[in-house]
Amino acid sequence: MSRPHAPDPLLLDRLGALLGPQGFVTDPDLVTPWLTDWRDRYRGETPALLAPSSTAQVVEVVRLAAEARVALVPQGGNTGTVGGATPPADGSALLLSLRRMNRIRAISAEDNAVIAEAGVILSDLHDAAAAIGRRFPLSLAAKGSATIGGLVSTNAGGTQVLRFGPMRALVLGIEAVLPDGSLFDGLATLRKDNRGYDLRQLLTGAEGTLGVVTAAALRLVPAVAARAVAWVGVPDPRAALALLRRLEERTGEAVESFELVPDNALALVLRNIGGTRAPLSEPCPWNVLVEAVGTAGGPDPRDALEQTLAAAIEDGLVVDATLAANEAQAEALWALRESISEAEKIDGPSLKHDISVPVSEMPAFLEREREQIEARYPGSRIIAFGHLGDGNIHFNLLPPEDAPRRPWIAEHGAAASALVHDRVAAVGGSLSAEHGIGQAKLDEFARLTDPVRLNALRAIKRAIDPLGIMNPGKLVPLASGGEDQ
Repeated sequence: MSRPHAPDPLLLDRLGALLGPQGFVTDPDLVTPWLTDWRDRYRGETPALLAPSSTAQVVEVVRLAAEARVALVPQGGNTGTVGGATPPADGSALLLSLRRMNRIRAISAEDNAVIAEAGVILSDLHDAAAAIGRRFPLSLAAKGSATIGGLVSTNAGGTQVLRFGPMRALVLGIEAVLPDGSLFDGLATLRKDNRGYDLRQLLTGAEGTLGVVTAAALRLVPAVAARAVAWVGVPDPRAALALLRRLEERTGEAVESFELVPDNALALVLRNIGGTRAPLSEPCPWNVLVEAVGTAGGPDPRDALEQTLAAAIEDGLVVDATLAANEAQAEALWALRESISEAEKIDGPSLKHDISVPVSEMPAFLEREREQIEARYPGSRIIAFGHLGDGNIHFNLLPPEDAPRRPWIAEHGAAASALVHDRVAAVGGSLSAEHGIGQAKLDEFARLTDPVRLNALRAIKRAIDPLGIMNPGKLVPLASGGEDQ
């Protein structure tokens, strides 16, 4: 597979004529904010930011890029955490923004489905679904800027995976422009379609390496008629998991979110995010944020949640708990959980690990590995939070408080992250639960992944993108012989 070429003036002129001044941007003041990833770890360059307003324009952009063998880096809301939407530093690729493609093409309560273009912001999709008495059951802290195309391309998770699964489980169909400029029109909202290989699933989670997602058909579910949100203090992760199983037994599928928050993560939020306050009178070593919901005509989830928590307190499973009395209190509790990443960013650089292990292994993993890694790197601190119910925890390592962070990470970061990933692999886990591989985890992915899987990924990449123009340097590690992506 040959390397892509650098963009030449003729190609840029043709793209400028195609997209017009709103869709072809070279002004550094307008382009620069999109050249750095959300965590400020990667910075790229590009001769132009391309912002098509229609699928037809995307088709022509990709066709021209393929003809000139010039690389494209698709980008949505730029809220990713692994550098997957950041162009290369040498300016050899064009940045392809889908943000102007932000129409909801169709929405149906009868079909329980919506067709949204790639640039639709997640919170806007939530509002559109609510307007017809439905909801899209995926939410995350970046919902005000994350876009549907990016969420599909990274197979995003979020706080409701426990019940509804990640983005892959919610995608009914996809429209995408393939690397040769051809259009894959797979937007049918069919629940059953057994016509061979599922291109919808192949493009979901492909991080823009196999094509440009321009629209998606997505599953909707009934709107929430009532919800109950509680902040619960527990002695340890084992008690948290036992509480989850008890809640499931007592409430069925009412529990949609079960988020684990250690005391040190809560302390970061309280210190760095204005307007927040501790939800319990006394700190607990570990906390969980629980949300249970009910639909119209169903039982009120608040009663079941309150009774189960009261019994758990009597049994010593729960130390303390508070149940939100209204929507404002519920949102305030959620803000504590959703502000952890922002609080970490304000606090300073750290080593981020988006891992998953079997749910049954998670309590022991958290206790054992936290202790061992902090002992290996004296003064360091593990902040482990996230989606306990589906085995996905953000296992982040903060340098010692008395050490300059960037020099410490430069000296110890690679070895410390490798240690974390080795421990995850030892219990059959994954180094990437929901954030993707991007460029941040490319080397570790290659180091720890079964060669059979890697060879299959490379074969798919070569078959669909033989020129290597779609988001090069992301997701698919190079072969050992130096084969280009």
